[in-house]
Amino acid sequence: MKFTLNWLKNYIDTGDLTPEQLSDELTMLGLEVDSVTPLFQDLAALKTGLVVSRENHPDADKLSLCQVQIGEETHQIVCGAPNVREGLCVVVALPGAVLPGNFKIGKSKIRGVQSFGMICSERELGLSNEHDGIMELPEGTRHGQSFIDSMELSDICVDVDLTPNRPDCASVIGVARELASVVKNPLSLPVSGATIPTNSSQFSVEILNPDLCPRYAGKLIRKVKIGPSPWWLRKLLISVGQRPINNVVDITNFVMLEFGQPLHAFDFDNLDGGKIIVRTPRENELKFSTLDETERNLDPEMLMICDGKQPVAVAGVMGGLNSEVSPETTTVLLESACFNPVSVRKTARKLNLSTDASYRFERGVDPEGTINALNRAAQLICELAGGEIVDDGIDCYPGKVEVPAITLSVDRTNTLLGLELTSKQVSALLESIGILCAASDNNSLIVTIPSFRVDIEREADLVEEVARLYGYNNIPTTLPAVNLSYPEQDPSRLKRLAICKKLTTLGYTEAINYSFIADKHIAMLGIQEGDKRFASLPLLNPLSEDQAVMRTSLLPGLLENVKRNINFQRPAVKLFELGKVFFPQGENEQPVEENRLAGVLSGNLYGEGAPLYYKHTPVDIFDAKGCVEFIIAEMNLGKVSVDCELHFRVPEAGQGDVYASEGYSLDLFYNDTKVGSLGSLKNEVLRTFAIKNKVYYFDLDFDALCGLQTKNIKFSSLPVYPSVKRDIALVVGEQVSAGQLLTAVQTSNDQLIEKSEIFDVFQGEKIPAGYKSVALTITYRSQSKTLTEKNVEKSHSKIVRMLTEKFGGSFRNA
Repeated sequence: MKFTLNWLKNYIDTGDLTPEQLSDELTMLGLEVDSVTPLFQDLAALKTGLVVSRENHPDADKLSLCQVQIGEETHQIVCGAPNVREGLCVVVALPGAVLPGNFKIGKSKIRGVQSFGMICSERELGLSNEHDGIMELPEGTRHGQSFIDSMELSDICVDVDLTPNRPDCASVIGVARELASVVKNPLSLPVSGATIPTNSSQFSVEILNPDLCPRYAGKLIRKVKIGPSPWWLRKLLISVGQRPINNVVDITNFVMLEFGQPLHAFDFDNLDGGKIIVRTPRENELKFSTLDETERNLDPEMLMICDGKQPVAVAGVMGGLNSEVSPETTTVLLESACFNPVSVRKTARKLNLSTDASYRFERGVDPEGTINALNRAAQLICELAGGEIVDDGIDCYPGKVEVPAITLSVDRTNTLLGLELTSKQVSALLESIGILCAASDNNSLIVTIPSFRVDIEREADLVEEVARLYGYNNIPTTLPAVNLSYPEQDPSRLKRLAICKKLTTLGYTEAINYSFIADKHIAMLGIQEGDKRFASLPLLNPLSEDQAVMRTSLLPGLLENVKRNINFQRPAVKLFELGKVFFPQGENEQPVEENRLAGVLSGNLYGEGAPLYYKHTPVDIFDAKGCVEFIIAEMNLGKVSVDCELHFRVPEAGQGDVYASEGYSLDLFYNDTKVGSLGSLKNEVLRTFAIKNKVYYFDLDFDALCGLQTKNIKFSSLPVYPSVKRDIALVVGEQVSAGQLLTAVQTSNDQLIEKSEIFDVFQGEKIPAGYKSVALTITYRSQSKTLTEKNVEKSHSKIVRMLTEKFGGSFRNA
């Protein structure tokens, strides 16, 4: 929205506000000022002159030799304008002046005659496209003066960037109303409180779509003489970037900028039947030529202004060629209406036609301001175009809405803003911009919302208005109360972060895959119907076939990672992923989400790029088992042992994971609840994923593990006395597991045993068939003294005797 300071002062006394102060005040009111620009500074060097004599050029029929007086000097200037004459007041560019477009004026010789300057036309000055002759200044204009000062062009243009919710400020009066709250001066309106009848004997108005046109008013003006507008009107339009056309059109543009109400003038003699019908187009009317001489394709839902026969304008956007005001027009029908913002917005967008009128209608114009704008334009047409108003016109208002009233609590306003305003102060602030207030009980105000404020709908909007008018800079600054207590951490999240960090120390790399997988992935794992992982949740709009369903297992994504690594010549893979899996419920119900921790191992145990002295060792099931035991230990859940709550079980035939190789899988149980599994993937499954290398996996229910009770960690000081190690090599039957031997040692309650470990299991030609050799190392330490050989031997003998008696083994020296 552009306006000039001189124009603004017609409606509000801005007092001593400088342009910079005015800009700051508007910005703080929420009307951000983009620029404050002095006008016509490129014309500062031009002077006013008086043509004291004119003679024909001695060597050119169409040129005149003029003597132009500028102050005390007289200059000879050759001019080719047909309207130059003696006694004419003109604009002169003397040698050295630069006209718009960087056109430099100098001394010249035209057809042998010296010319010392140039008499300018309006187009040469950049004021209009008029170039039929030189610009004629008003008679009596003093010569030798600055052109911009003499013609009162010295002004400042202010450009305000409006937000979509403030259509009331898309007018000079709207901006003046906002400034009234700052300068505390009354707003002066050229027209206010006007009404007109609902019918006329000269023309008729019919609204067939009242939902799209709540109000339509018109006035008939005869004996109009179309011609150029007076200088003051053209100057104002030029100052804000508008192109003057003729007096009637210029008046409608001027009033639109003044009131924010778009108007349109029809040539009444071209309206069939003297009728205005507001309706949508018929099937045979979907082609229409607008004022820009472009034929446009209409939609059946677009609102049109029609006469008794055909459309004559696109409602709220642009008039038509068939009813435009021309130099021959003598009778004008002036339109002032209110159209549905959504309808105008859709129409302008579909037609790719944005105008000043559609800009305002799209945001919402004041339905109660249509008559004021109509009367203002009618008065100006009578003054400037010699028109006569036939009667009071027509006001058709089927969409009248009651003015809303809102109760504003002063106490709540003060609480929200941190102020201590009284009811009178709040009322004064709101009434300064035309919002009427009436006192109510309980320290409240009954606020009547004016029709031009389409953005105010509730009490919170009024509180915002109070803050804006009081001044954001005047509201005291206070720091919010902040609770400095440390927020409680989610234990599961902390465990997740810890486990991910710990697994990377083992050489694993964390994978983060999409939660979407291909529908075929579940079948590729061999999962059959009846397994809860078989049914997956499909996506309504998947990115691709490979991301069509929500995953019910982490393994498909990890196996795709393994395949990609192998394809890129990186066969040594140790990956893990901790993420959600999704199990569908009933229709229109959210799926169940579970956190799983899964990993895959393949290739060399020591990874790619291992030192040459590291023997190539392929990973096996014990590496997967060791990783699971490491996870349990790091989560402080105790040990995984046959006699403990957490323990491994070899699944019975047909009871293990369907994708695990028979005899190469283990299930992890907590008591009788399965919380995970590990093993070797079947070759058939690997082939479906195009993987040729052996792959081992583990898959744990992380939510279940997080729900287990952790073991208490007790601090013990560093040992003072040295330890002693002894080894035991025991031959036992194949049915005895090494873990049973280890558990027996750990539960023997010998006070000197600090730690025990298995370091070898051997079967060979020196071991009888059906037997195996299990080697253990036991660490002995006393907390109170240094152990002697006798002390160690006594405890060690008891352990050997207990093992041989309990498991039927034979002791032999390792």
